[in-house]
Amino acid sequence: MTSATPNRRRLVLGTVGAAALTALPSLHAQPAQRTLRVGHQKGFLSLLKGRGTLEQRLAPLGVKLTWTEFTAGPVQLEALNVGSIDFGDVGEAPPIFAQAAGAPLAYVAATVPRPATEAVLVPKDSAIQSVAELKGRKVAYNKGSNVHYFLVKLLEKHGLKYEDVQSVFLPPADARAAFERGAVDAWVIWDPFLAAAEVGLGGRILADATGVVNNRAYYFSSLDYAARNADVLKVVVEEINKLDQWGSAHRDALAAEFAPLWGLPKPVVDRSVGRQVYGTGPITKAVLQEQQVIADTFFNLKLIPKRINVLDAAVNAV
Repeated sequence: MTSATPNRRRLVLGTVGAAALTALPSLHAQPAQRTLRVGHQKGFLSLLKGRGTLEQRLAPLGVKLTWTEFTAGPVQLEALNVGSIDFGDVGEAPPIFAQAAGAPLAYVAATVPRPATEAVLVPKDSAIQSVAELKGRKVAYNKGSNVHYFLVKLLEKHGLKYEDVQSVFLPPADARAAFERGAVDAWVIWDPFLAAAEVGLGGRILADATGVVNNRAYYFSSLDYAARNADVLKVVVEEINKLDQWGSAHRDALAAEFAPLWGLPKPVVDRSVGRQVYGTGPITKAVLQEQQVIADTFFNLKLIPKRINVLDAAVNAV
């Protein structure tokens, strides 16, 4: 009886060991758990969150998503800098300030040019009929934003210097109030604020960015996350572009989704969506060269403390 016990123990252990070895392949087949923490403003990433398609695409890669909404691009980039998010969307200017401040920024994707979605607006009864007539006038805009760069290049195109206008630095809500009460002569602004001022205030577009600047939007990550998760970010960019292409073909439906998201009447959103150009693709060196020109302009205007090389924020750009 005592001699049978070790044999029985060896049999049990052998059975357990065989079962464990049999289970190993299935354990190895499971992808390692990863996380993608997405920061988003009220835009395409918000719609992507609502659809749930990104979660479905990333599940086979073992990726869990979290979503955090932000009010503006600079705040998102601050979150990236302190390691709170891995991915987000932003305009042209904030990444330049973030890189100049030492943030570990990586450009991941860029939209196609969208110059018609930012413009100089004047009151409907304004005597100003040309950009040249802005000389000496009070012009409101958000300091260090994409429209700041647009204004510099627009004035340059029309033979004016940046110093030829009186800059009034105001965020969109305050700028709209100043514009409405006549405290400024012009307002440089982007959609959907632009469309809201056209429809609600009767504002007149003096000039948009067509032929002046490209006005792209960018999607970003951190250098470390982008280097380690190229497969994840590739899927994200694909899903964003799919949504872009759907929006281009279904503008009325897209406007119907954006109206409650933005808290704006649908006729306002229809105008904004109607002049938008849709499409998102991977970052290229040619696109980043556009950013380099903006960075150099901001340095010359003393808006950033040092020169930066935008290519330092590129991961696998072609």
